[in-house]
Amino acid sequence: MMKIRMISLVFSLLFSSICSYGAQAEDRGNGEKAGTTLMSYNIHHGVGLDGRLSLERIAEVIRDSGAEIVGLQEVDRFFGIRSAFKDQAKELAGLLGYHYAYGANLDFDPAEGQTERPQYGTAIVSKHPIIRSENVLLSSFGKEQRGILHAVVNVRGIHVNVYNTHLGLDVPGRMAQAQEIIDLVSVAEGPALLLGDFNAEPGSGELQLLLNSGLFVNGFQGMDDAYTFPVRNPSTIIDYILTSPSLRHDNQRVIRTEASDHLPIVTDVVFKRKD
Repeated sequence: MMKIRMISLVFSLLFSSICSYGAQAEDRGNGEKAGTTLMSYNIHHGVGLDGRLSLERIAEVIRDSGAEIVGLQEVDRFFGIRSAFKDQAKELAGLLGYHYAYGANLDFDPAEGQTERPQYGTAIVSKHPIIRSENVLLSSFGKEQRGILHAVVNVRGIHVNVYNTHLGLDVPGRMAQAQEIIDLVSVAEGPALLLGDFNAEPGSGELQLLLNSGLFVNGFQGMDDAYTFPVRNPSTIIDYILTSPSLRHDNQRVIRTEASDHLPIVTDVVFKRKD
């Protein structure tokens, strides 16, 4: 009798394992249940309101939020004393156990006594594998160089275009940059996510240009209080998560933290099989 029970238990566990695998495969196959959690975060090169440099604190904010794909702005790479000459994207990815891509918008010759090129730009860190990435410089008209980092991320079998940007400080520049982003995204295949610090408020022409393109919807649409700046008593929305219209959004939130001079925003998304 004991032997029969043992055999029955083995078959029961085997059947359960097969069913579990089949359910996972089905979720990945139909795409309806394939989702992830997104964050956009201007990290101010890892310096918080207390003036302290701490990538560990930034990593903790990301980890606690559950974000699996994160667009980071104001990221240093061997930039100087202010960030301890660190490769911040690589270090954050290491702290999280994530993959990463970096886009250098500013790129200088090494300082005296240094061998690495000081760089400043944006990064994407992802729990999901990054298949490929490229950084595209945007028109900046003699002002601080801006760019858009594009990474193709494998989210449970769905290849997702993740874009991360930090737009300029004047309206004409941002309008030109928004149009260049539209031109770039319009030729890509598959769902698109646009994360970033746009330096533009919700009623701005720049944001409306992006939304009217038909490529994006605002993941925080209807949330009039998703303020991200300044950190204390925030009153302005300038950080965004835009996605392809077919994606479903849920659990949008602003994370309260003083680890940077911006507040990060987070949303869950679900992908469909075909976009």
